Amino acid sequence: MRVFVTGASGIMGSAIIPDLIAHGHSVVGVGRNDASAAEIKTMGAEVFRGSLEDPEGLARGAAAADGVIHLAFNHDFSRFAENGADDKRAIEAMGEALAGTGKPMVVTSGTALLSPGRVATEDDEAAAFGPRISEAAAKAFVANGVRAMAVRLPPSTHGDSARGFRAGLTTQLIAIARDKGVSAYVGEGANRWSASHRLDAAPVYRLALEKGRAGRSYHPIAEEGVSLRDTAEALGERLGLPVRSLPPETAGEHFGFLAMFITADVPASSALTRAELGWTAAHPGLIEDLKAASY
Repeated sequence: MRVFVTGASGIMGSAIIPDLIAHGHSVVGVGRNDASAAEIKTMGAEVFRGSLEDPEGLARGAAAADGVIHLAFNHDFSRFAENGADDKRAIEAMGEALAGTGKPMVVTSGTALLSPGRVATEDDEAAAFGPRISEAAAKAFVANGVRAMAVRLPPSTHGDSARGFRAGLTTQLIAIARDKGVSAYVGEGANRWSASHRLDAAPVYRLALEKGRAGRSYHPIAEEGVSLRDTAEALGERLGLPVRSLPPETAGEHFGFLAMFITADVPASSALTRAELGWTAAHPGLIEDLKAASY
C-alpha cells in the first residue's frame, strides 16, 4: 500500500513510518521544510512538500495514495482556533480526494476528554476539544465511501526519539517541574492518565489502515491509568527535585494552561483494539520510561 502521511517527521510520524516500511508499505511523507524533508528521506520515505495551510496540495497527495494517515497538528495554543480550522480543512480536502474509493483515512484524536471519571472505551463518542474536531471531520466521510477511522492517543504518549524525549502532556509536567523547582500533583494525586510508549502506539495506525473498520476509533493504550502522584514521584526522582502535593486552589497558578487537565481522572481501555486488531504492547511503561530516559 502506498501511504500518504502528514506530520511525517514528528514524534509519532518517526515511529509510524519505519513500522509501515517494515511491513511492506511504501510511504510518502509530508515535509514542510528542508529539515523535515531530510528526516523523512532518512527514514526511507518519499517526500511531499506541503503543510496544513495548503489543503489543495494535501488533497493531491491523498488522491495519489492508497491510504492516508493524518498526524499533523499545530499545537500552538495561542492560536488554537485557527489551528483547529486548518486541521478541519486539511481533513476535508483529503476526504474529498478519497470519496467513493473505499480507501482508508486514519486521523489522530485523543482519549483525555472522552469520559472523565471512568474508563473510556473505543465505543465512547469523541468530545470536541475546543475547535479541534479531527475525529468528527474524518468520520463524516464514511457516508461518502471513505474508510475513515481515528486513533486516539493517550495523554501520556511517551518515548525517546531523534527530537528528544517526549511524553504528551507529561512533557509539560517535566517543564513545569524544572521551572518551579518542585514536582507537584494536586490533592492526593490519585487521578489517572492513560499511557503508551510511542513505539507501541505506532502499529495501531498501520493495523487500522490494513484492517480497521470504517467509522471505528482505536485506542493504543498500554496502561489504562497511571496516577499523577506516581508520575510526579518518578519525575522528582529523575530530576532530583522535591515532590509536593498542592491544594486545588493553587493549581492554576502553578500549572498554567495544564491546570484544566491536572486533576482530570481520564483512564482509558484498549480491549476492543486488542481484540479487533490483534495489537499488544511490548515497550516500557510510563514510570519505567520516566526513570530511565534523558530529559
